[in-house]
Amino acid sequence: MSRDPGRRRWLLLAACAHVLFLLPPLRTRVFAVSVVLEDAEDKTEVPVLQKSEKRGTVSKRNKELKEIIFVIQSQSNSFHSKRAEDLKRDILKQAADLGKELPPVLLIHLMDRREGAWTVLPLMKDFSVAYGRNSSWIFFCEEDTRIQVVKLLEILRRFDASKEWFLGKALYDEESTIIHHYAFAENPRVFKFPDFAAGWALSIPLVNKLATKLKSEPLKSDFTIDLKHEIALYIWQKGDGPHLTPVPEFCTDDLNSDKVDQCATTFSNFLPLCGEPVKKEDVFVAVKTCRKFHGDRIPVVKQTWEREAALIEYYSDYRDISIPTVDLGVPNTERGHCGKTFAILERFLNHSSPRTPWLVIVDDDTLISIFRLRKLLSCYDPSEPVFLGERYGYGLGTGGYSYITGGGGMVFSRTAVQKLLASKCRCYSMDAPDDMVLGMCFSGLGIPITHSPLFHQARPMDYPKDYLAHQIPVSFHKHWNIDPVKVYFTWLAPNSEEALDGKEVEFKREDL
Repeated sequence: MSRDPGRRRWLLLAACAHVLFLLPPLRTRVFAVSVVLEDAEDKTEVPVLQKSEKRGTVSKRNKELKEIIFVIQSQSNSFHSKRAEDLKRDILKQAADLGKELPPVLLIHLMDRREGAWTVLPLMKDFSVAYGRNSSWIFFCEEDTRIQVVKLLEILRRFDASKEWFLGKALYDEESTIIHHYAFAENPRVFKFPDFAAGWALSIPLVNKLATKLKSEPLKSDFTIDLKHEIALYIWQKGDGPHLTPVPEFCTDDLNSDKVDQCATTFSNFLPLCGEPVKKEDVFVAVKTCRKFHGDRIPVVKQTWEREAALIEYYSDYRDISIPTVDLGVPNTERGHCGKTFAILERFLNHSSPRTPWLVIVDDDTLISIFRLRKLLSCYDPSEPVFLGERYGYGLGTGGYSYITGGGGMVFSRTAVQKLLASKCRCYSMDAPDDMVLGMCFSGLGIPITHSPLFHQARPMDYPKDYLAHQIPVSFHKHWNIDPVKVYFTWLAPNSEEALDGKEVEFKREDL
């Protein structure tokens, strides 16, 4: 998707023109004080800031623990919120078993009702107000991060909390990449950014500094594409702020790893499975294509993942019986495919079996594992309005919206499609960017998108190796400068344990 300034202005004007309908009513902002109240509502005892204590009544370690604010990057979808609640209970249980006063443990989807709370930086002012005087650290983690609280205390004790610290497991780009706007092109390895899965920490002095900066310099970035990289860039402040300090004990190793005893954090690096995978017949796959790509992109789909799909149709601007394609009567457009995507949604709702609960829309150059997607979908309730994929953001610093980026694949529950089409929200032009319009529509309907890092808008080589090492990916996107068939069999085809029709994988990841 192009990010040129002219297109940005065009998108912003279009969004503003529809803001009265599309965006939800203004709500009173929920500040960090309300965060503590919301935690109290879920009936977990999370202490508010202590304004006074009798000296000598609390051990040093107890004091250190209550001065750590744990923030779980949670989501409101029922599957994800439960996982986050489980992690919260585990942290509090560890604290209780140690005989310590319970530290604040916050769920980010409850902390602020604004659309962009997941981008973290807008919350710095609230963190500073609530915890800027009585705390030492804010520790962020994902719902699948596992924390050894005692070990974490030992690690943080090594750093002077009165100074500005940005701690985490360091990632870096092997080569400059489009998802990071080709930053540090001369030597991308010099810039480090945190792997959220391992957890990352900010000292309170740094939080206070960021809060002060945000008051005078509001966030201006149009797009949020890779949050971990963008947060590191903002903290770095063109060299005037702290670099990420690597912490070896912040790990993404599995609990069964030999290194686990040295780790303060670990990560459950598996593909979620919450029962039997959904049936093949429960997933309808729609492939967006056009006549000029019939000859080169569609054969790749047929050589790779088409066999995994029981229900699949190819939607084009030309009827080709050899594929076969369905001509939706929507001309191909160069800039965006909103008209085509909404036609696909209408067709799914009105012409597929009403018993088919899931729709997946992919580009003709998307490489996807339907086999793994069926496992992943076992964790989601199709009676909920689910809109799943890789999350991006647009204009979140100024009241924008989140959206699922189309290249990695967009997954809809039938319920979500029904609610969308029952509304009056439609394309403002046939060539509008479909993924962004869908984001605006769902935002206006009050339906949150659901993020999964297993979907990828770019190619495997566009991501740090250490980041992909703890993933079982569901999709990648783009064919340029790669062998897409090899990429599929290396990264996405069922492995020997997942063997499809008895056929084992022939490539290894190291080959790429």
